[in-house]
Amino acid sequence: MTLHSISRRSAVALALCLSTGAFAQNWPDKPIRIVVGFAPGGFTDVLARTIGQKLQDRLGQPVVVDNKAGAAGTVGADIVAKAKPDGYTLLLGHSNSNSVAPALYPKLPYDVVKDFTPIIRVASTPLLLTVNPAVPANDVKSFVALAKQKPMGLSFASSGSGSAQHLAAARFMLATQTQMNHIPYKGSGQAIVDLLSGQVNLNFESPPNVMPHYQAGKLRVLAITSDKRSPLMPNVPTMAEAGVANAEMLQWFAVLGPAKMPADITRRLNTEIAAILKLPDVAEKIASQGGEIIGGTPESFAAFIPDDSASWAKLVREANVRMD
Repeated sequence: MTLHSISRRSAVALALCLSTGAFAQNWPDKPIRIVVGFAPGGFTDVLARTIGQKLQDRLGQPVVVDNKAGAAGTVGADIVAKAKPDGYTLLLGHSNSNSVAPALYPKLPYDVVKDFTPIIRVASTPLLLTVNPAVPANDVKSFVALAKQKPMGLSFASSGSGSAQHLAAARFMLATQTQMNHIPYKGSGQAIVDLLSGQVNLNFESPPNVMPHYQAGKLRVLAITSDKRSPLMPNVPTMAEAGVANAEMLQWFAVLGPAKMPADITRRLNTEIAAILKLPDVAEKIASQGGEIIGGTPESFAAFIPDDSASWAKLVREANVRMD
């Protein structure tokens, strides 16, 4: 190898470094897209639009939310996994698409660890064990007794096979040694309608979708899947308080980018979103939806994903979860 070729390679490497640094320093100089793998109106969408508007104000560039619903959020996640890692395409990810999916989809088109840049975990929400008032059970103990009397006699709704609602029910059945019939829907909307009409007996649902019907006395809430009671529903016990161990479950929401995003853009986004999560109006909106803010560094988020994914895989195996 000649001295000339070495010098030329060094010059090219230096030019690349300088161009990357200049690119990162100029970011953002055009609109940013936040992909949401779910339909408009849900909590994931609410978070994306709330954070997007605040980012737009802070960064001085438009932030557009792009809903790409399908396959429990994996359609949207795949779009971001394959996007250019320049900081202009982000994902408002969900535990379904970025932790659970490998255990449910043998041909998942992306790797939840290798194909994303973790930026920040935003929030988590529990689910509520909710029954139609016609179900003759006023607490979890009597509900479990009823389910054991009628194996596969009770039906539970979910927003789709492999969804958080499906997995919460699977964890509950595993913990209580009960069997119930799964009725998957294409989203929570119709599932709630059929729960209200009595077409299905129960579901595990997010607080925002249950609260209005609970307050109106149209649905009964027996327990919450978090390790503490919700300020929104202080009379509803946790699963542990209701006598069911190992039935806790939280779904999480986070911002990610494609793999190999520039470190300084990742850090900038983490800093900006962490500041946004501390704003009183943002914190209030998240709390009003039954959510709890998480935050943290990109490094802590990156360390969390493999362990969380392994935990979900264990549940899928033990509960024999199937994609109906």
